[in-house]
Amino acid sequence: MARILLTRRWPAAIEAELASRHQVHINTDDRPMSQAELAEAMRTFDVLCPTVSDRIDAAVIGAGGGARIIANYGAGVDHIDLAAARAAGIAVTNTPDVLTEATAELAVLLMLMASRRAGEGERELREGRWSGWRPTHLLGRSLRGRRLGLVGYGRIARETARRARAAFGVELSYHSRRPVADDDLGAQYMASLDALMAEADIVSLHCPGGAETHHLIDAPMLGRMRPGALLINTARGSVVDEAALAAALTEGKIGGAGLDVYEREPAVHPLLLDAPNVVLLPHLGSATLETREAMGRQAMLNLEALLDGREPPNRVA
Repeated sequence: MARILLTRRWPAAIEAELASRHQVHINTDDRPMSQAELAEAMRTFDVLCPTVSDRIDAAVIGAGGGARIIANYGAGVDHIDLAAARAAGIAVTNTPDVLTEATAELAVLLMLMASRRAGEGERELREGRWSGWRPTHLLGRSLRGRRLGLVGYGRIARETARRARAAFGVELSYHSRRPVADDDLGAQYMASLDALMAEADIVSLHCPGGAETHHLIDAPMLGRMRPGALLINTARGSVVDEAALAAALTEGKIGGAGLDVYEREPAVHPLLLDAPNVVLLPHLGSATLETREAMGRQAMLNLEALLDGREPPNRVA
């Protein structure tokens, strides 16, 4: 029976299923663990199950001890030092695919909320500032026929594109390292990110985090966007220079933004909090019960495969 640490609470059904098979310890405070606590966990447990809120760096991994696998609860692994894990002989797995539909749904939700100024309207109503219906009140823009530009064109990006086109008839463009050979959506490939930023009415980010994409969307890149264009981010907060985005919003250089992720979660840049034309959600991309349960089951499949001497189905290191 393996000793397993869950660094955050999982859906109750999955916690119970895992506990019926293994010796499970749960961080019931449901708060981010410190680096010292994570290092101690690496020494104490056979399996560490972190989330995106845990920074598993070289120092944590180097603490050594009993851990044989880091079974990440989530698809992104830029919070884990994969090179250090490989050097230490510790397997790392993730949970791709199962959160694709939920995250795509949220990306489309943010597009709708930002384009129709729903966040502004709700705040006005809740704060008692709504004076009643009038023809020019909080006029937004329809999504119908607008150009959606996707930065990154993996599973979530393509599902977002599919839903947005089916519902609103948007035109599609994407930028990635190389064109997708089997794209069934007929999206226009753009080798230049600059060109995509300049032509899209809505820019939706779907690229991974990490050093290569850190502040990819900075002040000059935001300056290439059309006046009135929207920026949507359900990828990683580090992809966007939040200070530059706040300036672009408050100065009216772009029309609005919809954000679900932030560079220093749970902290949000104070200038973003003050900007009226941005929708801010607390990292809800995969937050459906069905998805979060599926993520837990996939993490279980990964860790149990390795413990049984088999290759985990979703090994990334």
